[in-house]
Amino acid sequence: MHLSELTWSDADAAGTDLALLPVGSTEQHGPHAPLGTDAYAAEAVAAAGAEAADAPVVVAPTIPVGVAEEHRAFTGTLWVSPDAFRRYVRETVASLAHHGWDRVVVVNGHGGNVPALREVCGRLSRDGTAYAVPFTWFEAVDPATAGLEDADMGHGGPVETSLVAHLRPDLVDEGRFAAAAGDGADGWGEWVAGTNLAYDSDEFSESGVVGDPGRSDPAAGEALLDQAGDALAALLGAVAERDGPGAGGPD
Repeated sequence: MHLSELTWSDADAAGTDLALLPVGSTEQHGPHAPLGTDAYAAEAVAAAGAEAADAPVVVAPTIPVGVAEEHRAFTGTLWVSPDAFRRYVRETVASLAHHGWDRVVVVNGHGGNVPALREVCGRLSRDGTAYAVPFTWFEAVDPATAGLEDADMGHGGPVETSLVAHLRPDLVDEGRFAAAAGDGADGWGEWVAGTNLAYDSDEFSESGVVGDPGRSDPAAGEALLDQAGDALAALLGAVAERDGPGAGGPD
């Protein structure tokens, strides 16, 4: 049940302590894919996980702006500081917990959010506000079994493009795939001695893309969504069985 679609009285009668909070980003995904790719992905995975779960789950509205300054060179990218992001997530989860939804999985669609989410979910759990854990969808899927052999996550590459092509085909420009790959990069960053010398994506990718979106497939995107939804449902089951908020939370 999506919180934004409920009346307050329906929300009051939800009968669950489980909630999902999707978080994404508004950032470049090359010349072929929309700025909202990560937010669309997080919202869709949260919906799929809630549908597949064994128990009722409240789905909160998606947080659309995250820690994405690394893409600042590309027009339309929005970002906030890690401190601002952690505070916003923390206070949103605290408000969910105030209404009794104190077992919260934060469903993440953006790699730049990962460190901040791990810290804030740990803090929420340790201080007893809520038992919160982060779930990043692309860490829970296997592109090979979805039909994308030898495909890394990349950025705006075959994995993300497949998912958004399944979700919003109207927003994917296949005519720009070749340019995106040709002006892109094969891997993330500029590495020497185990150190990434680049802080921003335009330092190593002219198009902002890592990987070849021409290898994407909407059918693979559907399979990825199914995988992510099932994985999220399994996680929700484990979260539901944990002790109360603050007990045995993540390190």
